[in-house]
Amino acid sequence: MRLLTASKATRAAVAVLVGAFFLIPVVFTVEYTFRDKGGHSLVHWANIVDPAKQSAYQPIWTGLANSLTLMVVTVAIVLLVLAPTMILVNLRFPKLRRPFEFVALLPISIPAIVLVVGLAPIYLVVGRSLGTGAWTLAFAYGITVMPFAFRPIQAAIDAINLTTLSEAARSLGASWPATVWRVLAPNLRPGLLNASLISVAVVLGEYTIASLLNRQNLQTALIVVSRQDGYASVVFTLLALAFCFVLLVVIGRGGNAGKKRRRS
Repeated sequence: MRLLTASKATRAAVAVLVGAFFLIPVVFTVEYTFRDKGGHSLVHWANIVDPAKQSAYQPIWTGLANSLTLMVVTVAIVLLVLAPTMILVNLRFPKLRRPFEFVALLPISIPAIVLVVGLAPIYLVVGRSLGTGAWTLAFAYGITVMPFAFRPIQAAIDAINLTTLSEAARSLGASWPATVWRVLAPNLRPGLLNASLISVAVVLGEYTIASLLNRQNLQTALIVVSRQDGYASVVFTLLALAFCFVLLVVIGRGGNAGKKRRRS
């Protein structure tokens, strides 16, 4: 009983410390946005919807639109390129699993500025062939998020019998695309959802690559606006954090709903 009580107390203490670590900066950041001359007010929050100030905040909306586009394209790269490749390696080329894992995890050890130095000549070609739109950053972001997306997908693959499921589907006449889409993907749903969530978080918080390649996203736009109105940039940062939290809840509920449907 004493051990059980001590364990609960330890868990509670750890939860309080971790919660304080994350909440205290957020609380003081929120308090900062309410500061005004002589006290506190909602003037800085009201400014973001003031039509007279929309021209100053236009970079935020442009950067947000670009980041959302990058988010969708990057997640598509993870789900349509990385995940099928991992399935293929695990099914057909198991001897390449370790080399592929090394390549997939390698970008995490390379600083972003070094990646940009290597990607800059490539983006000169990309700019001439595909244009200089911000969405082209998704190719670089696909490399950046690969180490973070690899682990949850691989964990989901290791948790199921990939060979048995694929052979059963193939023996029943399913094509390879149908096998991946209708049999393997539902069983890999938790890993795919986690990889998508991590990819979204990385894309929405990325600054270095976009800045050095002269592309505009949410983070570079926040820097531009902060030079004109420091309060507005903090307000938009808090809204971005809230958006990420809501997205986390939605993706989590989507995963739980998928599990309930499979069980029923």
